[in-house]
This record gives sequence, structure tokens and C-alpha cells, in this order.
Amino acid sequence: MAEQAQSLRWGIEQRLEFIEFRLYWEGGINRSDIIRFFGVSVPQASKDLSHYQEIAPDNMRYDRSLKRYFASERFKPRFLQPDATRYLTQLNSIARGALSAAETWLFEVPDFAAVPLPRRNIDPAILRRLIACVRDKRALEIRYQSLSAARPKPQWRWITPHAFGFDGMRWHARAFCHERRQFRDFLLPRILEIRNEGRPGADAADDRHWIETTEVALKPHPALTEDQQKTVSVDFGMKKGCSTSR
Repeated sequence: MAEQAQSLRWGIEQRLEFIEFRLYWEGGINRSDIIRFFGVSVPQASKDLSHYQEIAPDNMRYDRSLKRYFASERFKPRFLQPDATRYLTQLNSIARGALSAAETWLFEVPDFAAVPLPRRNIDPAILRRLIACVRDKRALEIRYQSLSAARPKPQWRWITPHAFGFDGMRWHARAFCHERRQFRDFLLPRILEIRNEGRPGADAADDRHWIETTEVALKPHPALTEDQQKTVSVDFGMKKGCSTSR
């Protein structure tokens, strides 16, 4: 019963945040928006809007002619932490085909364009096995296609994966290579097949290059004017004219 109550509270809180998201980014919301996205009943959607209005009475007003709630001039978020990156990431996900517009919290999607990037083909069944091996600390035999001139054809090899990495363009598995006896990166799209599992070849704690981090500090170019440097600092969220990787 406790788990059911917690799930119910989370569902209500999520819908209240959704209401606030639509009010903040799109200026308004109605019952059908909640019904369409969450699959709740008409009475439940009405109850959610009434509940939100009780909590934040100054945040929205109802237009009877349009049958729609609109954000008021005194709107202040109560459940939502406004995040421009989150909003733009949803647009980018639509552009890349990772999500459809219906799967995001957006309804009135603005006209936008994004540089099309090739979508790398990763077999979900292979990814699932890799995740399981990371979780269970097991080794896995994979058929891997290297682009090395010394390995023109796919070869079977044993690896012990322990993490995943993304460089902004492609995903790889960080793993211990049993053949070369060292930790290496294996691109997920180049893992063509998998078969046997076995005992791990090394412990993740031994992957020094993965564990160790280097702090990078960025600051505006000194050749820029003072106003330009301030703009760059604001643009990258720098504090006291400097931004670090931590």
C-alpha cells in the first residue's frame, strides 16, 4: 500500500509539473493536454487543474471563451525548475529522431532547424547484454569490427565491460580487452555479435585512465573587450570569469 501511495503522489506531482511546464513555455494548457499525454480521465484532468490552482492561485487564469488556462503575469514556478537546456534538448531529440513530438512535453513545437547527424545503429539486444555484464561484473565474448589495417575482418574477442562513454557523437563501452591485456574503448555499433559470458578479466578499479580526472579551466580570451568578456562569461555560466570542468 505504501508503494502504491508513493506512486500515486509521484504521478500527481509529475502532472502538476507538466501543467507548469506548459504554462511556462507555451503560455497555456487545457484538460485535453493532460488527458492526451498521461491517459487520465476527464474528471482526473479537471481535478489536477483545480489542485494546481489551489496550490498556486496566482499562476494561471481561465478564459471561458477559449476554454483554456493561461499563465498570469504574476506566474512563479512552484514545481518546475525552468531549464532552457532541457527545453532545447527536447527540440534536438525531435530533430534527431530520438523522440517524436508526442513523446516530449512540447505541444506547440516552434519552427526550428538542427544540423542532421548520422544516426549510429546500435543493436538493443547487444546493448542489453553489455549492461547486464557491467551490472553483474561478467566478461563477454564479442565479434568486433576494428578499422585497424591489421584487423580488416571482424574478429571474436573477450572483453570485460565496466562503463559507457559518450564523446558527443558516438557511444562506446569502456572495457578490459583480454587479448591486449589493457583497458580500451569499444564502439557500440561495431560490436556485431555476442555469444559467451565468463569470469571478468580485470577489476574496474584498475582502469586508471577512466578513474583519474583532469580539471580544465576556461576563461574568456584576454584580447576581447571587457564587455565581450562579460558576455562570454554569461554565455557559458562562468563564475568570476572562469568555468571549470568540475
